Amino acid sequence: MQPLGVALVGHAFMGRVHSQAWRTVGRVFPHERPVERTVLAGVDAARARRAADELGWRDATDNWKEAVLRDDVHIVDICTPGDSHADIAIAALEAGKHVLCEKPLATTVAEAEAMAVAAGRARERGVRSMAGFTYRRVPALTLARQLIQEDRLGRVLQFRARYLQDWLHDPDAPFSWRLDRARAGAGALGDTGSHLIDLGQYLLGDTLDGVSAQLATFVDRRHAPDGTPAQVTVDDAAVFIARFGGGTLATFEASRFAAGRKNAIQLEISGTKGALSFDFESMNELSFYDATEPSGTAGFRRILVTEPDHPYLRAWWPAGHGLGYEHAFTHQAHDLLTAIHDGTDPAPGFEEGLYVQRVIEAVETSAANAGVHTPIATS
Repeated sequence: MQPLGVALVGHAFMGRVHSQAWRTVGRVFPHERPVERTVLAGVDAARARRAADELGWRDATDNWKEAVLRDDVHIVDICTPGDSHADIAIAALEAGKHVLCEKPLATTVAEAEAMAVAAGRARERGVRSMAGFTYRRVPALTLARQLIQEDRLGRVLQFRARYLQDWLHDPDAPFSWRLDRARAGAGALGDTGSHLIDLGQYLLGDTLDGVSAQLATFVDRRHAPDGTPAQVTVDDAAVFIARFGGGTLATFEASRFAAGRKNAIQLEISGTKGALSFDFESMNELSFYDATEPSGTAGFRRILVTEPDHPYLRAWWPAGHGLGYEHAFTHQAHDLLTAIHDGTDPAPGFEEGLYVQRVIEAVETSAANAGVHTPIATS
């Protein structure tokens, strides 16, 4: 059968990770139609060609519009800064291409709404779209969702979520596009906090009603790599409290100033029958507490999520041989390819990405109004 050709738009950090996923997915999860890394698009032709050679893409271009219109491209994978997501995704969907778009979906709610509308229209023609909230595909978190759905926690009372990094802790760390609101949309809130918001809707199957929030920017001026001073226009840290529609009380924290924390996604979910705890810095482990056990023997127990009957693990290594950061992206590519083959909608779709964008907007509105409770818009 004709291979499914992929166009990758953007080849920095996320582009490199996605390239590895497309290189690996067909070897680990065989599909009826093979995947071909057809073309890589960047803003500079020479750099795009070098990246294509290094990352294993056949062709390279400095024109993303040309890439998404090619007849041998069936999937467009968007790994650019957020300010270009809407233009690329909408153009690709209108051209009949399936789309995978990195998170957060856009820089504004209006852009995300336009993307969701385009995705809805494309769906009627059998064209699929997925938002790249990859941590859903970490086997331990997929298992956590299964345990919640099986009622092992009972009624969920509290959801506590933190995403902590420290790469900006040094005040001399250079300015980058992630610190520019026009390109990134938000700071820690959008970059890492968006993952927490999505994991809330994924794990609990519920959405937030409203938020009360505070944001902080600890270093408001930095220097670009060439020494040019630049104004930081996004948050360095975000904290907010919220309640899910089903009544679960929630706390969220996202920071890029948490000294010593490199990529700590820390979740604790407490219910009437038990609790779950997870830290991405120990990503192959899930802690489970069964509150129905006698108190004399009850306690959190460590589940090493490497068994073949754990999510995704049958395709990988023998039990006890853990996975890493890159593997969730391979699972994401596999899930998208499966949805395309089956004619089903992959999750999370652009509508779920739009919900995350609306929560981000509500958090910013609340923080701008001294933490006043702000409802989540529904339309």
